[in-house]
Amino acid sequence: MSAVSANLVKELREKTGAGMMDCKKALTETQGDLEAAVDWLRKKGISSASKKSGRVAAEGKVVVASEGNHGLLLEVNSETDFAAKNEKFMNFIQTAVQAGLEAKVADIEAMAAVPYPGAGHSVGEELTALIAGVGENMNLRRVVRLEAAQGVVVGYLHMGGKIGTLVSLESAAADQEVLRELGKKIAMHVAASTPLYLNRDAVPGGDLDRERDVLADQARASGKPESIIEKMVQGRLSKFYGETCLVEQPFVMDPEQTVQAVVDAAAKSLGAPIRVAGFARFMMGEGLQKRDDDFAAEVAKQVGQ
Repeated sequence: MSAVSANLVKELREKTGAGMMDCKKALTETQGDLEAAVDWLRKKGISSASKKSGRVAAEGKVVVASEGNHGLLLEVNSETDFAAKNEKFMNFIQTAVQAGLEAKVADIEAMAAVPYPGAGHSVGEELTALIAGVGENMNLRRVVRLEAAQGVVVGYLHMGGKIGTLVSLESAAADQEVLRELGKKIAMHVAASTPLYLNRDAVPGGDLDRERDVLADQARASGKPESIIEKMVQGRLSKFYGETCLVEQPFVMDPEQTVQAVVDAAAKSLGAPIRVAGFARFMMGEGLQKRDDDFAAEVAKQVGQ
């Protein structure tokens, strides 16, 4: 039996484009026989899957899972929307996000390493097999986990997985169902209103300084004297907070009230304080360059024409 050395793994990687762990496993399974390892990877679909890794994957789905006081938001990308609607893809993302929730993953590397239920390998390895089967590049793009020390974490999906949100509410309220319903409404608000920050304290100093500079320049451009510019800036900052901070935004279901006012009313009704402790929002594919393939070409590719 030939030794599975680092150089041998490196050579197999260069020859096939497969990942390091896949190459090591292939060489182990074939007793260090390089050519047999190449065939092993090809038979598993891993070599061909690796060659797809450079292709743009800007479609896909956002998926969410929550239970009790913790929740997970995950984005998985594919090359086309056609593939994102594939039943195997849908089963994969639902299984993966639930596995990640139970494992309490905190980053995408941990997500990829989570054991995939019933498969004897990881979520990342299951995705590699799915790539080979579907014929498109796919990737685990990002994940975020929220947990409430005492309370609930609630998720919401919009437009069939185009947008996903999580909201964490901390409260000792006895009626958890009412608390969850409030969380769902706020999660829907986050999907619709795209807040940037939780509250004023969460605005980074650099962002605030930049906004102050812009507002001050706007005031000067209008011809206002320096003596009143600071007052104008403070007034306009209130508008900035109202547009960007979740708890100060007009509540999408009742714009006459802020999100904080809605939370305070619910706290009074439940007889216990409620604090919006955190939120997360993913829009599928944001920041990625999308492909220009038309639907007909997409379908033809899938059926092998």
